[in-house]
Amino acid sequence: MVKIAAIILAAGCSTRFAAAGGLETTKLTAGLGGKPLARYAAEAALASSARPVVVVTGHASADVEAALRGLALNIVFNARFFSGLASSLRAGIAALPGDVDGAVVLLADMPAVTGRLIDRLIAKFAERPEALAAAPVQGGRRGNPILLAAALFPAVAQLEGDEGARRLLDGLPAERLLEAPIDGEGATLDVDTPEGLAAARRALKI
Repeated sequence: MVKIAAIILAAGCSTRFAAAGGLETTKLTAGLGGKPLARYAAEAALASSARPVVVVTGHASADVEAALRGLALNIVFNARFFSGLASSLRAGIAALPGDVDGAVVLLADMPAVTGRLIDRLIAKFAERPEALAAAPVQGGRRGNPILLAAALFPAVAQLEGDEGARRLLDGLPAERLLEAPIDGEGATLDVDTPEGLAAARRALKI
């Protein structure tokens, strides 16, 4: 049985959201269906078999932590969040126990991700543990979250700026990257602006 952790990236500055008129210090505290946006990804991870669940905070960290209060999460603060996504991914990997076989990397602004989607990636990887990654595919489009095998963790240390897990996938041989076809918008629906938040409300009917 494979042991897979979850890393939720929640450190970004929400610059597009703020520039478009968002009033919150971070989009992750914006209300969606009666709760903060950030709780959706966190609750999805906790509903899956992935453990531990690590949340990497940075910008407006106190507000993000308050939005996630009461959930069984390991919070890691990335003091270099301003340098881009790569530093948060590195911080998340560094916080994992040494015996995990991999980690599912989630973005905290994706409210349609479910525990079932995460477990589908884990099951796919468990079938072929020699693989290096697994990703959901929706309508021919690769989405998030992405499962990275522990063998890729050293490569994470080489990422810079806003390079994330997708950068690692681009260089993998096709046979080492597993794809899991899914239905719905779970792998592609994200929130970057207040308009995107309104679109998420409509899509999720909340």
